[in-house]
Amino acid sequence: MNISKHLHTWRKDALLVGLFALLTLGLALLPTGFEDRVQGESVRCRGLVLEVDNSEMADFGLVKTGDQKVTVEILDGPFEGEIMSGDNMLLGMMHLDKVFAPGDTALIVISMTPDGEVSFINPQDHYRLGWETFLLVLFALLLIAFGGWTGLKALLSFLFAALCIWKILVPYMLKGVDPLSLALGVTTLLCGAIIFLVAGPTRKGVVAFLGAFLGVLTSAVLAMIFTVELKLHGAVLPMSETLLYSGYAHLDLARIFMAAVFLAASGAVMDLGTDVAAAMEEVVEKKPDISRMEAIRSGFRVGRAVVGTMTTTLLLAYSGGYVTLLMAFMAQGIPMGTLFNFTFVSAEVVKTLVGSFGLVMVAPFTAVVGAFMFVPLRK
Repeated sequence: MNISKHLHTWRKDALLVGLFALLTLGLALLPTGFEDRVQGESVRCRGLVLEVDNSEMADFGLVKTGDQKVTVEILDGPFEGEIMSGDNMLLGMMHLDKVFAPGDTALIVISMTPDGEVSFINPQDHYRLGWETFLLVLFALLLIAFGGWTGLKALLSFLFAALCIWKILVPYMLKGVDPLSLALGVTTLLCGAIIFLVAGPTRKGVVAFLGAFLGVLTSAVLAMIFTVELKLHGAVLPMSETLLYSGYAHLDLARIFMAAVFLAASGAVMDLGTDVAAAMEEVVEKKPDISRMEAIRSGFRVGRAVVGTMTTTLLLAYSGGYVTLLMAFMAQGIPMGTLFNFTFVSAEVVKTLVGSFGLVMVAPFTAVVGAFMFVPLRK
């Protein structure tokens, strides 16, 4: 009987994995509609830097400006084996500029005329896709080796989430769909996909999903309220002004910022919801005669034990992204009261505290839902 039950559960699990594998493949093949936005014909390929000419570069302290002449050997594509020369224009901006040296591998963009002639050679940046692919494969192998079937499901959920963001969230935001509604829908989809893939199509998965969804919804409401009250705007997000000047002035950056706040916290919310749901299921299995109030109290105790470290995890994750901002303000001797009044710092405070608020609430939400799902109604 027990073997039959496990076999039935495994079949449902495998069916769900197959379904999401097909959805992931479909997303990978789905066009975003922005593939043809590149002006003119161009070829992207790898190039080995053979020599550089720095005679037209100028040093101004930490930054460099001018033009670096780069001679490269094309490593792939229709021009494989050819030797070409291009210009690496330096803007004096360290986060955008790159300086090549002989032996480097560069990402080359070869612009073409309508007649098929080469018009311009642009060594766009250092070629990093090889090492990034290696890192992704190493991560996948480690995840599968350690987690087995569960690790494979976690990897599938990782790929599905990445494709949902790139193929659904980003392009439809650019097309003018309301960022809050879209992000909430995508986050709900990801909550369901990730939780049910990892926890399986079980009552535990349903409890974790409902608890996580209520936590995300709480973060979304608070993000809407405090973004308005603190008079924040989405210009604090990276490249947001560049986006407006690129023909997307219709975008509402404030609502995009609100969406980013609860989207960023949703992963930790799902994690905590799954932890509480799994612990409650175990408690009910070990003590089948437990009452709903006792189950809720057990869920609260588990939530209290986990939520302390999880909120600190959010703080560390966010602070790691703006540590140089804090260093710049401290180096100028800016008082803490003034520091927290700046737009950029206030935006990070909202991200951290609103995300943590949703994280704290997901534990009681999951505990209450779990008590009603796991414990049958008794007279």
